[in-house]
Amino acid sequence: MASLMSLNRTGSSIISTNFKARIPTPSSSLPLKPISSSSSSSQNPPLKPLCAYALPNQQPTNKPRVFRRQTNRTHPPKQQNGQNLTGTQLNTQNASCPQTENLTVVPSGVDLMRLCEEGKIREAVDYMCQGVSADYGVFCALLSSCGRSKSLEVGRRVHDLLARSKFGGDVELNNRLIEMYGRCGNMRDARRVFDRMRDRNMSSWHLMINGYGMNGQGRDGLSLFEQMRNVGLLPVGETFVAALSACGSAEEGLIYFELMKKEYGIIPGIEHYVGVIDVLGKFGHINEAEEFVDQMPIEPKAEVWEALRNFARIHGAFELEDRAEEMLAVLDPSQAIADKIQTPPLKHFAGNMLEGKNRVSDYRSTNPYKGEAYEKLKGLNGQMREAGYVPDTRFVLHDIDQEAKEQALLYHSERLAIAYGLISTPARTPLRIIKNLRICGDCHNAIKIMSKIVGRELIVRDNKRFHHFKDGKCSCGDYW
Repeated sequence: MASLMSLNRTGSSIISTNFKARIPTPSSSLPLKPISSSSSSSQNPPLKPLCAYALPNQQPTNKPRVFRRQTNRTHPPKQQNGQNLTGTQLNTQNASCPQTENLTVVPSGVDLMRLCEEGKIREAVDYMCQGVSADYGVFCALLSSCGRSKSLEVGRRVHDLLARSKFGGDVELNNRLIEMYGRCGNMRDARRVFDRMRDRNMSSWHLMINGYGMNGQGRDGLSLFEQMRNVGLLPVGETFVAALSACGSAEEGLIYFELMKKEYGIIPGIEHYVGVIDVLGKFGHINEAEEFVDQMPIEPKAEVWEALRNFARIHGAFELEDRAEEMLAVLDPSQAIADKIQTPPLKHFAGNMLEGKNRVSDYRSTNPYKGEAYEKLKGLNGQMREAGYVPDTRFVLHDIDQEAKEQALLYHSERLAIAYGLISTPARTPLRIIKNLRICGDCHNAIKIMSKIVGRELIVRDNKRFHHFKDGKCSCGDYW
């Protein structure tokens, strides 16, 4: 009698096979007669091979015992519409539709377009993840809604669903993706979409350049403009509007304005003149902006005087502001009437939308002396002072003493939202703050220092523009 054991390693399992082999005792003679099938079937049991595992198309009588190792994969692949999903498909589905693991029935009678019109974009995306089919119009509505509401998380889910649909290669939908990412302040994903597009049109280039300009990354925008020229595409009037928005200096803006006229023969429109005024005013060249308006070959319209008035107001040029007000009242009386009507100020809560760790939270300032976020902010304030931060109390309009003013600045809502994000999200991940008011100058300086201390990218969207704070610098170049 002999006992044999073979151990076979198969994936994450170990198979153990036990069998006993009966070895006949030696004898002087062995029977060599053939055994007929009739006699063997009636008298003797059928002969079996020693090891059936080695023969083709044979199955063992006794199933081998299987000892499985403990792994994280304890469930079989999910099913969707009766079909098994492979590992790659399952991972892709879970990435964009994390809430559909236990759903197998496709809901019926769902009007996705109606949900989009009602602003229920998350609900519409959830239904799409459950298998509800979306047409071209639904994708257009979803991407537009995500761009308007700055919902980057939902926009990424729509992007994943679009990539797996039959409309994944559509140029216009990819342009809407670029626009959505630009409005959400994520030019990295916008550029990724742009680079992967097989076909592009002029709108694709314009949206990218505009997005770079809006997010304070004008150098990348102008680099893309030059790349467009190098591949043989002829810029049009809209192209130069985008290029002017990306210019990083007044001289650069005037160079592109002259390039448009002399090299490409494009006659400037009001939008181009307004673009030049924006560039001049953005960098403080108020007198040059006024001279530029006086030398315009066409009659300045209301948009021109409105832009000039706004920059004169920002830089304290009161005489120019009064002149622009008078011209604006002649060209557009509604503007003057609107300025004279005393309307009660809108009540705003001190709040921010904080996006991090794949969720969006509404963070409101209640009691500024309780909670972990406030303790974190106090600790950051000490580090900021060591790094050279000095509170600018000019932005506190209340008649209180100096110490109270510094205390008031410390607990501005955007700082509290950042402190909350730092303690509730993984280290080194970017934070996105959506603020419903314009960021004050002191908070702007403070967040620049914060970004260098914590080693994170802090993206703040106020009611004017995006601010990308990283390594102690802001994408707006300290102008907004």
